[in-house]
Amino acid sequence: MTHEIVIPWEQIAYVLAVMVPIIIILRGIKVVPQSENFVVERFGKYTRTLKAGLNFIIPMLDSVARELSILERQLPEKPHDVITKDNVTIVITNTIFFKIVDAAKATYRIQDLEGAINNAVTGTVRSIIGAIEFDEVQSHRDEINRKIKDSLEATCSDWGVDITRTEILDVDVDENTKKAMQQQINAERERRAVVMAAEGEKKSAELSADAELYTAQKQADAKRLLAEADAYATKIISEAINNNGEAAVRFEIQKRQVQAVGELSSSSNSKIIVLPNDIVSALGSFSDFFKK
Repeated sequence: MTHEIVIPWEQIAYVLAVMVPIIIILRGIKVVPQSENFVVERFGKYTRTLKAGLNFIIPMLDSVARELSILERQLPEKPHDVITKDNVTIVITNTIFFKIVDAAKATYRIQDLEGAINNAVTGTVRSIIGAIEFDEVQSHRDEINRKIKDSLEATCSDWGVDITRTEILDVDVDENTKKAMQQQINAERERRAVVMAAEGEKKSAELSADAELYTAQKQADAKRLLAEADAYATKIISEAINNNGEAAVRFEIQKRQVQAVGELSSSSNSKIIVLPNDIVSALGSFSDFFKK
């Protein structure tokens, strides 16, 4: 004999009345990670974007159409064949960093976001590089990166994308251009060597001229000092003449004659010294002068 368990309808209705709202509430709760945004649609139409944190949608009416990462991303490195303004064919390899700032635009305005950005990069690089010469590509990378970034931002802003950074990783040329560049580098090195040698000679000449000028100035100073000494001696003699009269003048003349004779006698070429009478008398005058 079997016993059937019969659950009253009232209990079933009570359980459903309790569980269904709980299930609906649980299905309506959406926890969005910090690094993502959720795009919400209602009956296939965009309604809003859920940000990081705890969010609630209406179950069976609302649905999450797309979950998008808002972290910064890097496009794969890509080479671009480019012709510069001076008709040099080069291959530029660059990379782009971007992040989604508007999930709705990134979802509904573009189908293949990364593919569209890559195509925009190719066109932008060719346009910018084609307007400048090859030497500028080598020496103005920062400026070129800035121009590429500004141009891409104007294009990609309609797709809800912010271009955070652009980098030119490599600039490659064909073999003929490489040889021409090496020849140019060698010629530039030779030119710099010649300029440095010329500047060295110029500096040496300037230093030599400065030394000669310094010597001339010192010689002039010495002559000036001698002239001042002579002037001072003349002044003293003049004062002596005023004080002692003719005798002092005669004494000075005789003193200088004696000095001249002394210099002649000290010379290695001097063999015989003949003393004039006035010199002999001068020696006597010295004795008389000091006796006084």
